[in-house]
Amino acid sequence: MSGAADIRHAVPAESAERDVFAKQLESWRVRMERALSARLPAADAVPTRLHEAMRYSVLGGGKRVRPSLLFATARTLGLAEEDVEAAACAVELVHVYSLVHDDLPAMDDDDVRRGRPTCHKAYDEATAVLAGDALQPLAFRLLARDPALPAGPGIRLRLIELLADAIGTFGMAGGQAMDLEAEGKQLDIAQVEALHARKTGALIRASVLMGATCVPTLERRLHEALADFATPIGLAFQIQDDLLDVIGDAAALGKATGADRERRKPTHPAVIGVAASQERVQRLHAQALESLTPFGSRAQPLRALTDWLLSRRY
Repeated sequence: MSGAADIRHAVPAESAERDVFAKQLESWRVRMERALSARLPAADAVPTRLHEAMRYSVLGGGKRVRPSLLFATARTLGLAEEDVEAAACAVELVHVYSLVHDDLPAMDDDDVRRGRPTCHKAYDEATAVLAGDALQPLAFRLLARDPALPAGPGIRLRLIELLADAIGTFGMAGGQAMDLEAEGKQLDIAQVEALHARKTGALIRASVLMGATCVPTLERRLHEALADFATPIGLAFQIQDDLLDVIGDAAALGKATGADRERRKPTHPAVIGVAASQERVQRLHAQALESLTPFGSRAQPLRALTDWLLSRRY
């Protein structure tokens, strides 16, 4: 009888924890909308069409996964959201710039993003190129000059370095180039994972490490634990995205499904199948959570966010 009672009590407790985290996630999303809006150029400032396109792309919804990872890392390390808000904005601006460019006809040629027309469809291709071009330097300006970040020049320089590394040829841009080159080709799973480590994983990893950088006194072993956490999460997040492109609901996702198959992209589901891909996500999930052991209960924000990221349906 006591075992049954324990189960009955455990279910509401888990549900309550999910409700608390859902409220926290929404709080972070609202914070980011406000913070991003305040840091973007005003829509009526010249050149107005470009500024409108930037705001359209950045403030068009989205899960704000990378800022949430930065906020959750900050919470784990005892920082408040305001201490890392500018860094979170920088990461999201770079992420949105990559989406605007990825959606272009020369890249993935997508018409819908986050449930509405992509930037080049709402405006035009030239404006979309310029919007992405403008979002990237704005991100680095925040890291260099935003008064909300730690004042130490060493911290700011390291934040700039982390973000630059994550989006260059050995990160996001290189991964996108590899992805385009791989269309229609046969890759083994190691090659697929190397591609995804750059295209998606590098910026996710940087989001976590940028949070850690804002605590200059952080022990080396704890910094390494966060790096060990972030690497499998970045890969698992991409596999989950690939799975949703196969088994997800287009209405919930806010974009068409089946695009990877149409472009003959070598994704995890395409190379090893859906079931094996789901198993790979579970193994990476367990690996990531194990890396958080040194933080004890302090890492609950990261654990809860990880659980949500790798079980999401949109």
